[in-house]
Amino acid sequence: MKNQSVINNIDWLTVIIYTLLVIMGWMNIYSASLPAEETSIFDMSQTYGRQMLFIFLTIPLIFVILSMDAKIFEKYSTVFYILGIISLLGLFAFGKTIKGQTNWYQFGGFGFQPSEFVKTATALLLAKVVSDTQVNLKKFSHQLFALGVFCFPVMLILLQPDAGSAMIFLSLIFVLYREGLPSWYLWTGFIGAALFILALIVKPVFLIGFAALVMIVHYIFNTRITRNPIIYGLIFLLITGMVFSVDYVYEEVLEPHQKDRINVLIGEDVDMKKEGYNLNQSLIAIGSGGWTGKGYLEGTQTKGGFVPEQHTDYIFTTVGEEWGFVGATVVITLFVLLFLRLIKMAENQKTKFSRVYGYCVVSYLFTHFFVNIAMLIKMFPTIGVPLPFFSYGGSSLWAFTILLFIFIKMDANKVNEW
Repeated sequence: MKNQSVINNIDWLTVIIYTLLVIMGWMNIYSASLPAEETSIFDMSQTYGRQMLFIFLTIPLIFVILSMDAKIFEKYSTVFYILGIISLLGLFAFGKTIKGQTNWYQFGGFGFQPSEFVKTATALLLAKVVSDTQVNLKKFSHQLFALGVFCFPVMLILLQPDAGSAMIFLSLIFVLYREGLPSWYLWTGFIGAALFILALIVKPVFLIGFAALVMIVHYIFNTRITRNPIIYGLIFLLITGMVFSVDYVYEEVLEPHQKDRINVLIGEDVDMKKEGYNLNQSLIAIGSGGWTGKGYLEGTQTKGGFVPEQHTDYIFTTVGEEWGFVGATVVITLFVLLFLRLIKMAENQKTKFSRVYGYCVVSYLFTHFFVNIAMLIKMFPTIGVPLPFFSYGGSSLWAFTILLFIFIKMDANKVNEW
């Protein structure tokens, strides 16, 4: 009777959108990895065959999640988090290094990326911490504790080093903002990122002069907060120090491949046969699709294998080339509908824990979606972030599925949360 109630209360629109995205994802993986000689779609030696297996295995995974008591996720959130941290620590001893990153466990022909699953564990613990009646995000000590929940795994992931995955965790700051975190945290992050990029393009003296002008104007016309010249002075010194430190960070801290990706983004001269190759080929593939695309399985860039890693991080280039602007718009629309639906579901939750977790789900998925597509059209550095439900990989597909269906389960259970 209880299971019947869960089935009746499931948000089927979300499930349908999820299913459509997974199917479309597999179709594009199939196109991007189809060999010259046609084989079975279940051929495990092929990328699309293994992805088909991963998809089938999500079915029992979904049923297990929907059959569980929703209270388990809150009750054992700390346990899930600790297990996740242990899995990240274990990489330093047992992880496999691929392209300079030690972020995978290897089991035979299959890999397991723990950071994908730690996202869910972190979201659950953050929801538990924020929903505690004694926690007030207006208090600095409580802010530090909440930020520490996701900054700790970020630190471990950066040591792997995997900047892409670490950045996804930082998107949880938007969840805290929704729950009362002061807005200056967001502004500090945005301004810091903007200053870093601008300092690589504009001479420091001009940038600092502009910052001084902005602060003077703000001081003169500011009427909303107390105008303390000491605070303004300290902020200006901080900005000045950061601007002059960018060159050191760029030259001495960043890895060569990270500098190459930034150079590509800001338009510096790069070798299109080396560091600029991936982005250039993705732009060619997407642009060549036109309005309606070249047709499914007819993409010349895709068939010629000109786009590296096309079945993983660059999967959207297949959509752009073969399905064109119309097909790409359909895919983007499905994602936007999913985000809007999840936001509505989150706002309708009857417990703070479920609401916070729901917003964590939205933050993760949207950041993955935005960064993945933005990096293909030269709006963001290439950092290796998969497109949810689309990109090849069992770890990412299962992790996204677990993340989403835990919330679907919570939403279906909200009738019993009074």
